[in-house]
Amino acid sequence: MRRIMTIFLLALLVVGVSFVGCKHEKKAKTFGFTCNNINNPFFAILEQTIREEVEKNGDRLITVDSALDSDKQISQIEELISRKIDAIFLHPIDSETIRSALVSLNQAKIPVINFGSEVRDIDLAAAFVGSDNRNAGYICGVDLVKRLPNGGPIAVLDAPTRLSTRERIDGFNEAIGGKGFTIVFLRDSRGDFSTALRYTEEMLKSNPEVLAIMGVNDPTALGAFAACNAANRADILIYGIDGSPGTKALIAEGGQFVGTGAQSPITIAKESVVVAYKILNKEPYEKKVPVRTFMINQENIAEYDTDGWQ
Repeated sequence: MRRIMTIFLLALLVVGVSFVGCKHEKKAKTFGFTCNNINNPFFAILEQTIREEVEKNGDRLITVDSALDSDKQISQIEELISRKIDAIFLHPIDSETIRSALVSLNQAKIPVINFGSEVRDIDLAAAFVGSDNRNAGYICGVDLVKRLPNGGPIAVLDAPTRLSTRERIDGFNEAIGGKGFTIVFLRDSRGDFSTALRYTEEMLKSNPEVLAIMGVNDPTALGAFAACNAANRADILIYGIDGSPGTKALIAEGGQFVGTGAQSPITIAKESVVVAYKILNKEPYEKKVPVRTFMINQENIAEYDTDGWQ
């Protein structure tokens, strides 16, 4: 009888240990990630950093690439919802048309960590983490005024469907306002290298008098640089926004690529992950997390690593 009782007690102990183990076992979380174009180096390093941070916690990240197609982005978000993700890191292709996807995410009770470019209906996002985009454009304009104090004709390659890029150009225009500059060529580059390349080729034929080109991001500015290089127009000053390794390398050469309004995708990524976990763990968090922007030009390029992101 004593032996049977001992076996019974041991069995209860094993069952109890099993229940304790199950109680404390962590259930892996699944995050979604969507941006306008994963081929953009800025978003590539941002996604990589988020993935590393998430996987450190034993969780996983599902990334979709919308390739600058707003309808595709919305469709992919609906697919992520069906996969029962716990939260999503979202950069909109179009700050306004993304609303339908935001509504669906809210109905599914999936927190939205909006990063990079603020959605118009920001109340539908749990949080926003992003650069001071207006300042990024403003400091490029200030630098241009110093280099061309007499002003002159310039070109702007923008991307007006996203709030972040509109803010950049607004900041740039504020800095050059009343300084003698005239924007004689303005096109929607979509923030894309190939589109910017094509429009710059057009601009060099239609407006050869242009003295400088403002690119809404580094891929756009690099597209403009490639077109100018092919046309032997090294006299045109070029500005971008991002602070990508390739851009910094060109700035270091001391040629026509004179500056970029730098931001830190690594910081944006890490702050986004911190906020995401706070939301899921029901901890206090900041609704908006600003990340500073700063000028990198030929005067201070030696202070920065041209092989990686800041």
